[in-house]
Order: sequence, then structure tokens, then C-alpha cells
Amino acid sequence: MKKIVYFTFITCILVSCSTVLLTGRKQLLLVSDSEVLTSSFQSYKQFIDSVPASKDKVNTALVKKVGAKISTVVEAYLNANGKSADIASFAWEFNLVKDTTKNAFCMPGGKVVVFEGILPVTKTEVGLAVVLGHEIAHAVAKHSNERMSQQMLVQYGASLTDVLLSNKSAATKSTIGTIYGIGSQYGVMLPYSRKHEYEADQLGLIFLAMAGYNPNEAITFWERMAASSSGAPIEFMSTHPSDANRIVKLKEYLPEAMKYYKK
Repeated sequence: MKKIVYFTFITCILVSCSTVLLTGRKQLLLVSDSEVLTSSFQSYKQFIDSVPASKDKVNTALVKKVGAKISTVVEAYLNANGKSADIASFAWEFNLVKDTTKNAFCMPGGKVVVFEGILPVTKTEVGLAVVLGHEIAHAVAKHSNERMSQQMLVQYGASLTDVLLSNKSAATKSTIGTIYGIGSQYGVMLPYSRKHEYEADQLGLIFLAMAGYNPNEAITFWERMAASSSGAPIEFMSTHPSDANRIVKLKEYLPEAMKYYKK
């Protein structure tokens, strides 16, 4: 029984590997696009129906303009690099909502929402492009699919642990179970979230450069974001990198992004 469970566990990992566009990172995708998109579109509709749209016509139009520019060049790149099948999963929408939170998000399938609260930090069209490039990158890199797959793997790993410890005492099971829970949270789930954020920064720089925006402006944006932030949790216990670490990594990504930049 133990051998069967272990073999199934390893087989799932081996047959479900994919590669992220441009970065080349291997990722585990146990969840199909269709499964993710069904849930994503439902959640997106619920959110849009519950939060008022911005009445700021100028910035609403700007969000749609910048989003369209970046998503267009992204699809062109996908099409030119043998990824045209992925384009079918995107139904791009770009919305500005009335909310003071400094935030934006992109649902799988290209449903992007920008909160009015982040506009004082973006300040310019290029600053907005930094935010939208980052959010679009999450969708293109299928981070939600990967996140769901990781959660499935952690659950599967917990089940496998129970099987392997079937002949151990209750105290031993309890201790190892606690260690596994802490290890999976801080050793896998949170670091992978930070890895996704860094990867979205890297891809986002390239995408906004493809759209004709200067990637160097990303540093300026995140410096403004850092100046406006307070009380963030320490990086070890957070799904997002610290602003300082993020800026360091962005500077490392800039030379590659600049190769795609045309004024």
C-alpha cells in the first residue's frame, strides 16, 4: 500500500511539469486551465458586482488603454513563440474600482482590477504600466494554477505522511504532523508566493518594455510604494517580498528587460 501511494505521488509530479514563459522556471501544474477559469470568472463577477466602479472617467480610460497595450504585445509574443494555444484562455478586462486600498489584482483568464487607492502611487501612465505589467504576468505565468497545485500536493503529502506513519504511536504522529504543517507553510507555500511575486516583477518589466514603457520606472514606482507603506509583516512570514528586497531584484532584472524596450 505504501509503495502504491508513493509511486502515485511521484508520478503526479513527473507528468505535471511545465515551463514558465521567458524565465524558464519549471512549475507544477496539476490543475487544468478550464478548471481554474470556471472558478475565476465566477469570483470575478461576484467581486465586480459588489464593488462600485470608479467614477473617474480619465483614469478609468487610462487603465483600459494601458492594459490593452500590454495585453496586446503579450499575446503577440505568445503567438510568435509557439504559445498561441494559451491565448484562448484570456478574456482581458481592465477595470478601475472605487476603493482606497493600494492594490490591484489579475484573475486567471485576464480579469484585471485596479483600486483607486493605488493611483496616488502610480502617478503616471508608466507607473500604472508597472502595476498592470506585474498583474498580467501572474496570469500569463499561470501562478494561480500552480498555487492550487501546490496546495493539492501539500494535502497529498499530508495523506502520504499518515500512510507512512500508520504503525507509529499517536504521540509520534502528532509531533511529525505538526512539523509537517509548519514546514509546508513556511518552507513551501509562503516562499513560493514570494517566488511568484519576484517572477511577476521580472516578467512584468519585460511586458511593459515590449509595450514601449521604460522599465526603469519600476524602480521609481516601488520606491514610492515603499515610502507609502507601513507595518508590513517580516518577509519570512509574508507572501510578498519586502519592498527593499523587491527593488534589489528589480535592478537585477532591468538589463534583460531593457533588451525589449523600444521608445
